[in-house]
Parts: sequence; structure tokens; C-alpha cells
Amino acid sequence: MPKNILNRAYSRTLTKQHKIAIAGVGALGAAALAFTAVPGNAQTVTTDAAATQQVHYADTPVKDVKGSLTDRLAGQTAKLDAVAKQQAEAKKQAAAKQHAAAEKQAAAKKAAQERADKAASRSAQRPAMQMVAAKTYSNNLDGWIRQSLDIMKSKGIPGSYHGLHKNIMRESSGNPMAINDWDVNAINGIPSKGLLQVIPPTFKAYHVAGTSWNIYDPVANITAAANYAADKYGTIDNVNSAY
Repeated sequence: MPKNILNRAYSRTLTKQHKIAIAGVGALGAAALAFTAVPGNAQTVTTDAAATQQVHYADTPVKDVKGSLTDRLAGQTAKLDAVAKQQAEAKKQAAAKQHAAAEKQAAAKKAAQERADKAASRSAQRPAMQMVAAKTYSNNLDGWIRQSLDIMKSKGIPGSYHGLHKNIMRESSGNPMAINDWDVNAINGIPSKGLLQVIPPTFKAYHVAGTSWNIYDPVANITAAANYAADKYGTIDNVNSAY
């Protein structure tokens, strides 16, 4: 019985020490395990955390870069659109200027052609006018009457060959230098002169442009007298006596 008691006491004592030893060994083992495990795990955790942190913080710069690129592309697109609009407007203005210049050139060409046509028309008319101007008349009563009739026609003065001829023959017998020195006009100092016996004041008042200012000139005398007769009697054809 005492042996057993000793054995139990010894056993209890060993067991307690053993437990302490075991606990100590366990603690050391746990510490060793912790020392061994923690660096590796810490590195892994740290690495994972850093990676996680890098990934987490990398998202924001990527988004910013995308936004910045989008903004730049939008700005470049707007600039290209503005340049394209400016080029289109410039082309439109250039086309308008070219069209206006073409119209101006066409108008100038048309005006030049019209001037050329008018000049050609005038040139075509000149020969006919020159032919009339170059028309010759005989230097006698017939030629003087015919030349006067042509001038009267161009001035709108009425009269006929017969009307002129009969009055000339009655007034001066066809003598262009005839002068009346016995009638009332002569008494008053203004004698009648020429083919149709015209006094100087009447000749001056009814002189027809383009004829001579010499009262004795046959054509000038006839034309002035016919002009006077047209004003007073309607036409030289209505004159059948002194007038």
C-alpha cells in the first residue's frame, strides 16, 4: 500500500514535470513554428497586400489616363472638324469668287462684243453717208435747187423742185447775184438779194446750218428762203408772189 502511494506520488510528480517539460517544449516548438511560419506568411501576406494595394490604386490612374486620352481625342476631333469647316468655307468662297469673276469676264466680253458690233455698224453706215456727202451737183440752177432740196429734206424743211424753181424765176430769173435796189427794202437800206431775193435780216434769222453765210451763195440763199417760207406759209410751194 505505501509502495503504491509512493508510486502514485512519483508518478504524479513526474507527470507534472513531464507536463511542464512538454509544455515548455510545446511552447518552444510553437515559437519556432511561429518564427518559421510568420516570415514566410508575412511576406506572402505583405506581397499580396502590396499587390492588392497596387491593383487597387492602379485602377484610378488607368481611368484617369483613359479620360485624358478621350478628352484629347475629342479635342483633336473638334479641331479637325473646325479645320474641315474652315477649308469647306474657304473652298465655297473661292468658288463664289471664281464664279463672280467668270460672270464679270463674260459681261465684259459681251460689252466688248456689243461695242465691236456697234462700231462695225457705224463703219457699215459711213460709206453710205460718205456717198451722200460725196454726191456732186452741177454748178447751175438745176444743181443748186437739187442740192438745196437734199439739205431741206435732211432738216425737215418742206418744198418741191417746182415750188423753188417758179419762185426763183419770178424773183431773180435764176441770177444768184441779183439785187433789188428800188423796193421799200432798198429804200430802208436792206435790199433783197440772191436767187430768192432775201433781205439780210431774214437770211440771218433763217440761215440753215451747214450752208454758207454768204447771202449770194445760191444753195444758202435758196435754203434760207425755203425755211422762211415754211415758217410763214407752210411751204415755198404756197408762195406765188412777193413774200
